Parts: sequence; C-alpha cells; structure tokens
Amino acid sequence: MAKRSKRRLPQSDRSFFTRLSQRVAHWSGKPQTFFGAAIIIVIWALSGPFFGYNDTWQLVINTSTTIVTFLMVFIIQNSQNRDTAAMQIKLDELILKLEGAREELLDLEELDEEKIEHFRSEFEAMAAKARQTLQKVATEDKAPPSTKK
Repeated sequence: MAKRSKRRLPQSDRSFFTRLSQRVAHWSGKPQTFFGAAIIIVIWALSGPFFGYNDTWQLVINTSTTIVTFLMVFIIQNSQNRDTAAMQIKLDELILKLEGAREELLDLEELDEEKIEHFRSEFEAMAAKARQTLQKVATEDKAPPSTKK
C-alpha cells in the first residue's frame, strides 16, 4: 500500500493571508499556545527583581502584548468573516432545498436592522404561539380522564 501523507496540501484558491490567518487561528486556539503564553508571563514576572521592576521591564510586556493583541484582532476578524460567510452560504443552500421555505430570507444578513427586527418579531410570535400550543397539549394530557374532551 502507498503511504498517505498526513500533511494537507494548500489549496491554490486560498490567498497567502487566508492560509496564514487559518494557521495562526488554528495554533492560537490550542492549549499549548495558552500555556506557552502563560509561561512567558511567569518568566517576565519572575525577571522583575533582576531588572528592578523598572520602566523598560514593564515596557517589554506592555509592548509585546499590545502588538500581539493588535495583530490577533485582524486574524480573528478574518477567520470570523470567512466562517460566517461559509455558514450563510450553507444556510442559503438549505433554505433553497426546503419546500415551503421563504426565499426572501436568503439575504437576511444584508438587510437593515429595522427590517431584521421585523423578521425577528415575526419569528418570536411564531415561537410564542408554538409554546402555547405545546403547553396546552401538555396540560390536556395531564388532566384527569373525566375532564378530557
């Protein structure tokens, strides 16, 4: 049998930034990365007495964390944008395939807040009605046999 490579080959349709952001997002979400960052903080804190807790010692951690945070905002946003867009496409496909589904909901994320709230109110009303029906059925099922219709 031929050996199968466990390494994923990069897709040619992904940009460099997409590949980079996916890798960074993947690694930044790992427990090892968290513990690595925690160890860096502990080492920094323990090094305080050697540097006399001076301004440069504080500046090192402040600058480092600010830079990492600044860059991670863009990585996380890119990842979230892609995930949200992919989920919307998948949901749109499901809506199109469901008989009786309302196709006017396909681009709901593109509507103004006021129009989205109109749809939300409509669905909340349907949910409340469904809960009332369910509660009514549950109440009738628990009623003594002599009071059931």
